[in-house]
Amino acid sequence: MRQVQLSEVEERVYDAVAALEARGQVPYPDLIAEEAGLTEEQLHAPLHLLTEKNLLHREDSPMAGLDFGPRFCARQMA
Repeated sequence: MRQVQLSEVEERVYDAVAALEARGQVPYPDLIAEEAGLTEEQLHAPLHLLTEKNLLHREDSPMAGLDFGPRFCARQMA
């Protein structure tokens, strides 16, 4: 099993996404920022890094004409 090293901010962002999903909420960046206690500007870098580390994946709005922006979904850490 390979351990992925996360910074404290990356861990907060990952945990925020997982918590939102567990509550059935859609993890849009504004909600992730609020849950993690960050601004949306502070959230940009950790989201990018977590996506690069394959811990989050970005999904664009599935409904044509109703784009609420990207959402980020957690992948299970194994």
